[in-house]
Formats: sequence, C-alpha cells, structure tokens
Amino acid sequence: MTSAGRAPYASDPLRSRGREFVTDGGSARGPRSDFQRDRDRIIHSIAFRRLRHKTQVFIAPDGDHYRVRLTHSLEVAQIGRVIARALGLDEDLTEALCLAHDIGHPPFGHAGEDALETAMEGAGGFDHNANTLRVLMRLESPYCGHEGLNLSWEMLEGLAKHNGPILKPSWALAELDQAYPLDLPTFASLEAQVAAISDDIAYDNHDIDDGLRAGFLRLDDLMELPSVADQWRQIERRFPGAPQDRMLRELVRGQIGRMVNDVIAETQSGITDTGVTTVEEVRAANRPLATFSATMGEEERALKQFMYSRLYLHDEQRATADRARDVIAALFAAYAADPALLPESWRATLPQAEPARTRHIADFISGMTDRYAIDSYARLFGETPEGLRNV
Repeated sequence: MTSAGRAPYASDPLRSRGREFVTDGGSARGPRSDFQRDRDRIIHSIAFRRLRHKTQVFIAPDGDHYRVRLTHSLEVAQIGRVIARALGLDEDLTEALCLAHDIGHPPFGHAGEDALETAMEGAGGFDHNANTLRVLMRLESPYCGHEGLNLSWEMLEGLAKHNGPILKPSWALAELDQAYPLDLPTFASLEAQVAAISDDIAYDNHDIDDGLRAGFLRLDDLMELPSVADQWRQIERRFPGAPQDRMLRELVRGQIGRMVNDVIAETQSGITDTGVTTVEEVRAANRPLATFSATMGEEERALKQFMYSRLYLHDEQRATADRARDVIAALFAAYAADPALLPESWRATLPQAEPARTRHIADFISGMTDRYAIDSYARLFGETPEGLRNV
C-alpha cells in the first residue's frame, strides 16, 4: 500500500490523464481530488436526479418501497466502496462509476431501450451504456466553457469499459472515442471492474427483495436454489421464531455479504497470480481481475437464470414491457413525423440531416423519466396509456 492507503495497482487522482477540455485550475471549488470532483459532478447533475423516476425492475411503481434506478445506483455505490476499500483502490472513483453507470438508461428500462433500438435501426441503433457516455460528455452541459461534465479520463474510460474491452463500439461511443480516445480495446481499471461486479451483486439480490414484495416470487421458489436454501436453513437456526419478513431481509443481506467477501478474496488472488503492480498492468492484463470465484460464479449464474425465468420474463412483466415499448415507439414516431411537437429548446437545435436528426429525437426521449414519458403520451394522444403499473 502507498502512504495514503492506496494500493500500487489502484487509480491515482494525482496521476490522472486529465480531462477532455482544459479549464482554468483556479475554478476548482474546495480541496477535492479529481475523482471526488467527478463524483460530485455526477451527484449534482440533472441526469442523475432523473434516475429517481426511471424503471429498475418494475415500471412506474406506485409503491414507495420499490427500487428505482436512483436507489439502485446508491446501493451499488455502497457495495463498490466496501470492496474498493478492502482492495486498497480509489474509493471516490469507484463510487462515482457506480453512481453514474445507469445514467444512459431510457424510460421503462430495457423495454424502452428495445423500442429505441428498433426506432433507430437506420441511424446506428441505441445502446444505454454508450448513451451514458453521450449524456455525460455532450448532452448534460452546465458549464459555460465546454460541452458535457468534463469528467476525468479514468472516469470516462471506466464507464465505457466496465464490462470489458470494446472492439466494435457503437456509433455513439465511436464518435466520443474519436474526440477523446479512451483505449477501448483494453481492460478498464480495477475501480471500474469493481463497479461492474457491484452492480451484479446489487441487482441479483435486491431484485429478490422487490420480487418477493410484489408477489412475483415466493420463498418456496427461492428454495429451488441450493445455495439460497442453505442460507435460509442457517437463518432459521440462528433466529428461530423470527418474523418471516425479517428473515427474508436477513437472507438478502447474507447473500450480498457472501458475494462481496468472495469477490474480495478472488480479486486479491487474481492480483497475486498476475503480479500486477500498476494500473497500466491491470489494463494490459488479458482477463478481468475483479471476479467471482468459480463456485460463486456458478451460483450467481444460476440465480440470474432463476430471476429471468421467474421475475424478469414473468408473463405479467412481459405484458407490461410490451405496453411500455408501444409508448416509446409511438412517441418516437410522433416526434419524427412532426418535430413541432418537441419542446422549443429541442426543436431549435434539431439537425436537418440524417442520421443526426433521428439521433437528436432519441436523445430527447432517452432522457425522459417514466412519468414524463407517460405524461407526454397523454398530451400527444389524448389518453393515458393503460397497464404500465403492475405493482
């Protein structure tokens, strides 16, 4: 470890590759590192606030206790910081990556993404991860001197590659990479890898909680998973007679703890095996280092398969998603046919040539929250879309 508690293979804000746009250093507010400034810019952004009303699992939920993209991102950040601290990584960069990783999601989650992908088939398609970079580097522009939030290179690289090297970037990511190269064919920093696996840990387990709350999952269903059944039996022995709702929350907490401890141990082993001593060596490694063990990886894949069959692809969920796709498709078609329907600020900047024109309309729709999309549909078509809330 360094004197500051940072491991030699961690990202160091004092050695950052900088930002796309050079600004007056005297404008920095407060004694913050580059990565702390990245985190704060995310938290204060409009795009981050909009996550409050964007789908996580359930579309436009009425209940106050269901997760949305915002609460999910906060939970990912908490898990990410724990892992980063144990590994001697930069906690601020890890937290910033966790908080920002879902900013590019359109309304209605993957249903909205599917609809935009179809609508933009002739304009390069739509990818929520590339859209995250597009939002942060171009669309969200609160500063007078440059476009975007002007985040650090390490932050942008981590968002682009947190799921691994990118050999065939989408049009959005390719354009941004041409303007500010992010070394897409290499692996990202360990902070970015930790953010990615923290996302898996969070939604694998918190979606169980929401699924049980909504009645889409039952405890008996979960017992089909041997690892979960084993954890449940241990909880029953430790807390005999405890209320079931408390035991279920204990189960979720325990699952998260097991996964976090597994990732820490497996990542430490990977660091030792590969002998990486710098962040450059982490990027040059021929495999990700922040991973589950083989045993936990099998358990996690089984859990994902279970969640897809019992929750994400539940008949009622699929029907709701179909209706959500119809809403986004209808909005896109309406704006494309009559751009006068766009708000004045978006209408004034609408390009005349394709594919920029179609991409501009997609930028507008992708930034919508669930409720704004529902309200926009009602204004344009004179009726509120039905069946978009199933909890």
